[in-house]
Amino acid sequence: MHISRRLTLRHTVEIDPFCAPVAFSKHTRTGPINQIRTMRLPYAPSTPPADASADTVDTYARIAARRNPRPLIPLDLSLLHSPPVADGWNSFIGAIRSRTLVDSGVMELAVCRVAVLNNATYEWNAHAPLALKGGIKPAELQAARTLPSTATGDVAELEKSALTPQQRAVLRYTDQMTQTITVEDEVFAELKTVGFDDREIVELTTGIAGYNCVSRFLVALDVGENNARQMKSVDELVAALQ
Repeated sequence: MHISRRLTLRHTVEIDPFCAPVAFSKHTRTGPINQIRTMRLPYAPSTPPADASADTVDTYARIAARRNPRPLIPLDLSLLHSPPVADGWNSFIGAIRSRTLVDSGVMELAVCRVAVLNNATYEWNAHAPLALKGGIKPAELQAARTLPSTATGDVAELEKSALTPQQRAVLRYTDQMTQTITVEDEVFAELKTVGFDDREIVELTTGIAGYNCVSRFLVALDVGENNARQMKSVDELVAALQ
């Protein structure tokens, strides 16, 4: 008896987390089938629809101004299904990103830790390069990626890590804010001990809370089609910046 087997070859185009979804093809012996990898909702148009209200047109313009010179990213095109929400989001996250005084490297380290804890590949791949650009050393970023959670008080590995005392305090604060929600007095007090003032603590807290919101939105809708992908390694990120 002769048994024939149909061979199936698949070719998938990698999707940049900052770009709109792209087509990929699945080739079989019966011919190619074009498909589109998308998130769980279709993306909103990248320019205001013809029947958009003046408020919606203004929202698109404000988001585009913040992204300039880059185009709108998949996160924007997801949020723009609800222009009022997209507008508020743009203002809130924009303030965290560009109008705060807390050290940018420290903020990005906290955002990266949130991404790791919430398994938000899109968020890690977007913000880990920014952490490196903000002065975080590769070994410090690697620690944020691989250290076990300190949310329940186990800090043995943290204390042996490459992180500075200030970074350790931020990591513990981020872990508890993200996973147990309630922050212990000792963990909060350490922020003051390592030099953060009241404004910086508010900004850091808002950043951690805000990017927990971002990561949950990204993962729930699979924005950028990243949920099944691996986070980029620190070595990859460093090489890309050279």
